Amino acid sequence: MTWLDNDTAAALREKFAITLAPTRTSAWRDAFASVPRHVFVPAFYTQDATGAWEHIGPGDPGYLEAVYSDRALTTQLDEQGIPTSSSSEPSLMLAMLDALDARGGDTVFELGTGTGYNAALLSHRLGDQNVITIDVDPDLAGAAAQRLAAAGLHPFVATGDGAGGWPERAPYRGFIATAALRAIPEAFLKQAAPGAVIVAPVGYGVLRVTVTAPGHGTGWFLPTPAHFMPRRTPSVAPAFDAALEAEPTTTATAPGDVLGRLRFPLSLALPGHTTCSWRGEDGELTAVGIWTEDGATATAHVSGTVRQVGPRRLWDVIETLAETFAGEPQRQEFHVNITPTRQTVWYRTPDGPAWDLPQPR
Repeated sequence: MTWLDNDTAAALREKFAITLAPTRTSAWRDAFASVPRHVFVPAFYTQDATGAWEHIGPGDPGYLEAVYSDRALTTQLDEQGIPTSSSSEPSLMLAMLDALDARGGDTVFELGTGTGYNAALLSHRLGDQNVITIDVDPDLAGAAAQRLAAAGLHPFVATGDGAGGWPERAPYRGFIATAALRAIPEAFLKQAAPGAVIVAPVGYGVLRVTVTAPGHGTGWFLPTPAHFMPRRTPSVAPAFDAALEAEPTTTATAPGDVLGRLRFPLSLALPGHTTCSWRGEDGELTAVGIWTEDGATATAHVSGTVRQVGPRRLWDVIETLAETFAGEPQRQEFHVNITPTRQTVWYRTPDGPAWDLPQPR
């Protein structure tokens, strides 16, 4: 551990672990009380009122207090100042670890090493020889391995696309992903032990799946909202200029629903979509934009004017969702059925509204 693991850090960590789940008992609480998060977050970034990023490290006021709070912390930015790695909100991490239902001796595969903090929690409780963690970024994986060693933990750390699993160490009793997915990777289903549990962010939720047979599984979404950074793929620019030339139509669906009550089901109906918003000087929403990787783009103004271009009419999908859900749907009412050829999410009942997730690669 680093020099910073002093009595102050230990006291903050103990309080931090208790406050993560104040109304229930979790088998993972000891891991949060024992593993020094500051070792894995030696610095982070915050945005000021103008949106500029500020670097916060051990010498800055409030550093330890921020690390031992229930906050997601941005830990890496790219050349454009866009976050590319973070330490997730600890209460969400705890909810996912509880859902994993792994116990000492279970072998667990993690997609997305990131800072290494989640791998450290897994290693503390399960034994580091039972933890395999993969990150696509070699710099992140290398730094995480060093931090893990500094904390006295030595899980298997590798660089690669975690969606492919790691067959050399299969089968696994559990899988956990810390990067947003569009479907459960085929490799997870192939490398799973009988009855294995998969916990992964899909859309703006966290899916818990039990593998019932090779290539098959069933499950549901946790009630906890979640937004993880997606696996790194080439970005696509929106066609807003072309949309300006499109024939306008009208809608009764409020543009704000895209950012609010429909956000989760929209992430299932349009996997991988991107949204943006425009606001007036008073901060009030004036319009939203949405686009997908196939070039489809739509804009909707609070006046009710909609413009759409591309191979799909995205706002039509949004209007269908608005008709399907009178209020904000609860994530735990969405279930999934997985076969070797199809992954289907259904709402409330198997014959209710349903959406096919993209065929995993």
